[in-house]
Amino acid sequence: MPRMTYREAVRSALREALQTNPRVFLMGEDIGRYGGAYACSKGFLDEFGPERIRDTPLCESTFVGAGIGAALGGMRPIVEIMTVNFSLLALDQIVNGAATLRHMSGGQFSVPLVIRMATGGGRQLAAQHSHSLEVWYAHIPGIKVVAPATVTDARYMLGLALQEPDPVIVFEHALQYPMEGNLDESPPQDLFRAAVRRAGNDVTVVTYGGSLWKCLQAADQLAEQGIQAEVIDLRSLRPLDMDTVLTSLKKTHRAVIVDEGWRTCSLAAEISAQIMERGFYDLDAPVARVCSAEVPIPYARHLEEAALPRVERIVATIKELLAHHE
Repeated sequence: MPRMTYREAVRSALREALQTNPRVFLMGEDIGRYGGAYACSKGFLDEFGPERIRDTPLCESTFVGAGIGAALGGMRPIVEIMTVNFSLLALDQIVNGAATLRHMSGGQFSVPLVIRMATGGGRQLAAQHSHSLEVWYAHIPGIKVVAPATVTDARYMLGLALQEPDPVIVFEHALQYPMEGNLDESPPQDLFRAAVRRAGNDVTVVTYGGSLWKCLQAADQLAEQGIQAEVIDLRSLRPLDMDTVLTSLKKTHRAVIVDEGWRTCSLAAEISAQIMERGFYDLDAPVARVCSAEVPIPYARHLEEAALPRVERIVATIKELLAHHE
């Protein structure tokens, strides 16, 4: 299996989309001459030209709106927003435009738009560049939300997103771009199906995106102590594949949800509620959650690390859950 970085996987997926579909073009801040804020489109301006690699002004509402218009006109735009915090400037375009047009037109129009954006903390970029707002978009009917966590998913989920007739938002955790991994020979076939990344019988750990690797590290540490955690990578945040979660719960009877978003009104809260509604009688203990502290993400490294979910906190939460409800 070839080995590559997450950044290289994204770049390979973008190149394949541009090469195989003449209607695909990229649009966003610094994606052309600069090569992308995370170097995912480096060299593309020379390779594909300015018609298909379009640098935009620093105005998210404008270029996301242009992407919606292009999608309505038959193109397949991939719009890059530099970070999720900046996407709030385009909320009107996404929520009141892209998400609603199929419904408001009685099915006459679709918006086959893909929006990529970086998310998450851990890079000492302070509060305006470090939040995890995926749940804001997962709340909205009319759009799909995915979060590829592995090199393989980064390489292939973009192509699946481009096949969707409605808007898809792809969240890429900013810490993942330099991470290396093996590219599996069998790519994912279903954009909205969760994956069991590690099997176990003692507790179900549900997570997504950049938190997956923390959960896998925690599972490794727990395994040394005889605790086998089953780690589920949601991959899709809207729609949620709760069937995979509930199947695991029937085996483990305990669940811990790890979500870099804030605890209040979080994706973890939604998953917990669905477990209660659909899997209550399989639970031997209350659902536990590991989320970010309820503060704007700090700049200072020691404070940022304290605010975000950490491997040590995941391990401690699981051990406490098991100890109190044996």
